[in-house]
Amino acid sequence: MSTIDNLDVLYEDNHIIAVNKRSSDIVQSDSSGDTTLCRVVGEYVKRKYNKPGDAFIGTVHRLDRPVSGVILYARTSKALSRLTNMFRLREVQKTYWAVTKPAPSPAEGHIVNYLIKNKDLNKSFAHDTPGNGRKESELTYHTLGRSDHYHFVEVKPKTGRHHQIRTTLASLGAPIKGDIKYGSRRTNDNASIHLHARCIEFVHPVQHIAMRILATPPDDPVWNAWLRLDNGMS
Repeated sequence: MSTIDNLDVLYEDNHIIAVNKRSSDIVQSDSSGDTTLCRVVGEYVKRKYNKPGDAFIGTVHRLDRPVSGVILYARTSKALSRLTNMFRLREVQKTYWAVTKPAPSPAEGHIVNYLIKNKDLNKSFAHDTPGNGRKESELTYHTLGRSDHYHFVEVKPKTGRHHQIRTTLASLGAPIKGDIKYGSRRTNDNASIHLHARCIEFVHPVQHIAMRILATPPDDPVWNAWLRLDNGMS
């Protein structure tokens, strides 16, 4: 889990801070009682800038606990309000990398489906048509490459539904590695899934400049295999 000492800060200024979330971090409180990443970020800011009281850290968006990657926080109420509105208006672009087995079929596409969440199971189900309680979900995806055993897929969600990427890839016959909730055959040893928030792009809420923040995937053999392939194709 992330701590004040090992927090992977990707970008920070007076208004925002972005960190590379570990797959074990929780973004919001749950029944585990574990310290939230928001709290860790606040303690980091408090210590670094020698603040006498608690630092203001506003949660702008969320990542599921087993997911890794870039997550953005606001350091001021002005930034929080503006970023929240930007997310609502879909003015923030997010790119994810996923490791699947097998590959999605077709290999790339633009998917609009309708998800319904089962709160008891904490799981979403995809449908092709609208219906009572179903929320429209939209994303594009593209298969980037493969290793000996896995396929590497880039996903760009247009909406932010519950378990949207996990549900949609599973519906395409390509569950994410480690995600047994959505059809993977086995868990990962550290309870992670191989879904990584690779990039976030937006206009800075105060400085009004284009921002593009990248997060390196976790250091494990499967992700490292993809990075070697990606570098070879660059």
